[in-house]
Amino acid sequence: MTGAQLHVVFGVGQVGRALSAHLAGRGLAVRTVSRNRPSDLADGVDWRSADASDPMAAADAARGASVIYQCLNAPYTDWPARFPALQRAVLHAAGHTGALLVSLENLYGYGPTDGKAMTEDLPLAATTIKGQTRAAMTQELLAAADAGRVQIAIGRASDFFGAGVTTGTTLGERVFANALAGKRADFIGNPDLPHTYSYVPDIAAGLATLGTDERAIGGVWHLPGPQTVTTRELLDLLAGDVGHSVGVRNLPKLAVRALGVFNPLLRELVEMSYEFDKPFVLDTTKYQSTFENVPTPLATAVTTTVDWYRDRNDAANAA
Repeated sequence: MTGAQLHVVFGVGQVGRALSAHLAGRGLAVRTVSRNRPSDLADGVDWRSADASDPMAAADAARGASVIYQCLNAPYTDWPARFPALQRAVLHAAGHTGALLVSLENLYGYGPTDGKAMTEDLPLAATTIKGQTRAAMTQELLAAADAGRVQIAIGRASDFFGAGVTTGTTLGERVFANALAGKRADFIGNPDLPHTYSYVPDIAAGLATLGTDERAIGGVWHLPGPQTVTTRELLDLLAGDVGHSVGVRNLPKLAVRALGVFNPLLRELVEMSYEFDKPFVLDTTKYQSTFENVPTPLATAVTTTVDWYRDRNDAANAA
């Protein structure tokens, strides 16, 4: 695959922006697609306005693409209803243009694994509504590939964090911003269990590899990231960066369910709380042994994220 090819990124959220910047940094031609123009696209990145849920609009926005990246998401409280249509439109665009489709997925489709490390050959055995939605979406991609309609590569990542990541994840405002403000980190589940957290720049680099290395085509890949530790150990690293201990305000499942009566987002989080009741470990051996990318050390990833939150606070105070 050559640098003359056009790489089209659907979605300019926290991962989509990082991916488009990473691809542009490699000298590739990059176009992003979203309904509204983002304010912080990297230099040299083109942008097209389109309703990504409309298959014809998506295909038109992706015209000329050699590789398409599906980094769209739907509002968490309306995830099962709206997300499949977004993927179908991007799948249509890939089939229409003949582009390789690289799709970013989370780990919901596996369902509870009773603490067993997740590998790519695990069955999609989800029992939750969002997990079954994700599994069905994956099966749609695989079926399209099996039918010869499109070439695909699927990259999966765990709960993510990084500079600019504020919402839609466990490690956002409620952890990093709270820690800098001297508040306890809000957390659901047991912080003393191993839990894999994915770092957005590593996710971006991993997706870019899937889109530029022909060995990735047709495969499902767990994207690289920092080493897995307990959440408590991650908070200890965070404490070193903010200069004071970081306590945990643990929200029991029953309390979250009660609060969910008034807060739709918390109500949705209860369904996925099993991820924090047992070890939640993502095995990335397959990717690492094939592509040999070096992921970011956890301490570096935490420090970089803290620095971004601190800079944001300084800018707000100056304003």
